[in-house]
Amino acid sequence: MSENAKHADSTSTDNEVEMEMVAAYRHDAHKLNGEPHKYAPETFAGVEVNQTVPYGADGDASALSRPSGKPEQTVTTHGNHYRLSLLSGDSRYDPEAFTRSTVETAVRRLLTEDDPQDIHRAWLDTEVASAFNESFYYPYTSLKYHTLLVAALLDNYRAGHEFADLALVVDPAEAIVPHRTIYADDEFALRIAPTDDRDGQPFARLGSRPWRSWASTWQRLTASPVDVDDDEWDRALDANLRRFRSWSTALQYIEDFRTWGGRP
Repeated sequence: MSENAKHADSTSTDNEVEMEMVAAYRHDAHKLNGEPHKYAPETFAGVEVNQTVPYGADGDASALSRPSGKPEQTVTTHGNHYRLSLLSGDSRYDPEAFTRSTVETAVRRLLTEDDPQDIHRAWLDTEVASAFNESFYYPYTSLKYHTLLVAALLDNYRAGHEFADLALVVDPAEAIVPHRTIYADDEFALRIAPTDDRDGQPFARLGSRPWRSWASTWQRLTASPVDVDDDEWDRALDANLRRFRSWSTALQYIEDFRTWGGRP
């Protein structure tokens, strides 16, 4: 039995479960201001933030997107909390759009909603959180998708599943599964779920341990969610997704490509 299965507490109240899920969406609030965790305030707009996520979900999600060990700055000319886009090479920082007051207003719903399912949907839909990276050492990573990965892993671990049980599942666009859907657009959605909970949808197992495995997982999908046969833009997207190792970087790239990638 896995550590997660051993520690999944079936006696937890619904309120305790909700509090843990809410904490997952709030655990990296400090990164929205570029503050180190140890110096960050414990509250935002009257709610607790920057809390530890249980079951090791934060560490496992980090391992999906960033190398282990002591971090090293990978882009010497870029050292802040705004994400660099792999699509354009530019920073997503907009000095007019991302003032302290506008960021606080925009992220308020991400952090202060009480219902964890509403918070999950807010993170799926947000554009503002896409402007920030997981770590300024790795500026192409995405805080938005790191947070969604943390929540998806936590929800699965809480249910008693271990990492080796899990798969990346391709769903129809409208099939949003609370906490487990990690990406959604008008054409498809992507979900982290046990292999026995995929409803016949295309899937690829994640493997025995969390590591930067995006490219190999994408290539092992039993069917592609993009049209690689008849659409040259989708072929370009697919080709690039076969090169990326970091999960949050790849998921953010899909969003960037499909929303402002210049498709005619």
